[in-house]
Amino acid sequence: MESQLGADLTITNARIFDGRTSDLIDGSIVIRGGVVESVGGMTQAGPTLDARGKAVLPGLIDAHFHAYAVSLAGLANESGPLSYSALAGAHRLKSALRRGFTTVRDVAGGDIGLSNAIAQGLLPAPRYYFTGPALSQTGGHGDPRTADIDTCFSHGHMCAIVDGVDNLRKAVRERFRTGSHAIKIMTSGGVVSLTDPIRLPQYSAEEIQAVTDEASRRGSYVAAHAYSPEAIRHSVLNGVRSIEHGNLLDEDTAQLMAEHESFLVPTLAAYDAMNRRGELLNLSSISQKKNSEVLEAGQTAIQIAHAAGVKVGFGSDLMGELEDDQLCGVRLQIEASGVLETLRAMTTVNSELLQNNQIGRLSPGSVGDVLILDGNPFEDEAVLWDEARPRTVVQNGSVVHDGFQ
Repeated sequence: MESQLGADLTITNARIFDGRTSDLIDGSIVIRGGVVESVGGMTQAGPTLDARGKAVLPGLIDAHFHAYAVSLAGLANESGPLSYSALAGAHRLKSALRRGFTTVRDVAGGDIGLSNAIAQGLLPAPRYYFTGPALSQTGGHGDPRTADIDTCFSHGHMCAIVDGVDNLRKAVRERFRTGSHAIKIMTSGGVVSLTDPIRLPQYSAEEIQAVTDEASRRGSYVAAHAYSPEAIRHSVLNGVRSIEHGNLLDEDTAQLMAEHESFLVPTLAAYDAMNRRGELLNLSSISQKKNSEVLEAGQTAIQIAHAAGVKVGFGSDLMGELEDDQLCGVRLQIEASGVLETLRAMTTVNSELLQNNQIGRLSPGSVGDVLILDGNPFEDEAVLWDEARPRTVVQNGSVVHDGFQ
């Protein structure tokens, strides 16, 4: 998935983080036709942007984003007009881009229409990867009904209820037919869902295997919403590549993840935001109680994962009005794993997860997506997450946001 043709640009006097090491490179970045031609050299293409006194990073990647999460209430997200969700999603995507996230992976939502609009330049947005509606068992995390509601629900904008091996195979094939990058399934209870205990595994082994088999034959992978060690093991042993959240991870399960080369995508911003702002935004009391179960454990899970050698990415998972806390997640992940590992999470680790080595790094051949900050994050980490600090965002060699003017 690539966007429209790019532009020429030369960024001079830069202190460059290439996506890998804390040893910053001094020099210029030359972008030609939206692609990085050289890093640190003296050639030039197009207009010049002076980055003296600033740090230059690859565009950031949010691997757990929800364009259509317009509310903290599940039924509102699923059953409202799709036209409204798409327009609200366009606003959420534009805001993420201005913060420096030049790529997002929409896990649980998105569709070919929104993707095509972004690719055609109809709205300012990050590079957009989507899974389509996540797959959930009846009564699972993707089922938005309360226990006392007697109504049918089969699918919505973010989730679909699909039970049984044959039905799951068909649903996966349909998602790939309509442009999905990967498949999202729910394999444990969740915070926003109202009838499922958080720790219990969801879907049978045979059902998960059917999904992962279809995805692997397509050259893709499966991401699973999972909190507890029981649910994570159930997912990984049946072929899941990407564990979303993982707050209750323990050391033995982290070791299993490392052995299977599974990724962890933590979403610390979501729990912190729901804890601080959920009650004011009418988050249900059930969800508030569930959130308290996983809130404090998220940072510890990241540390456990790193110690076991698990590849740790970055995601936000913010719903409704909480979407403006995206950079808060950066601060929280730095508290758990430091600046370098958090930067790697938002760049090279997430690019590997998305199976695209042209994003999340600054090297010849990578895409011309750049974030320019007003200081060195290894000396002043707040430049990464303080939204009051100016930042410039370049996408495909074009300046899409200039906070220094």
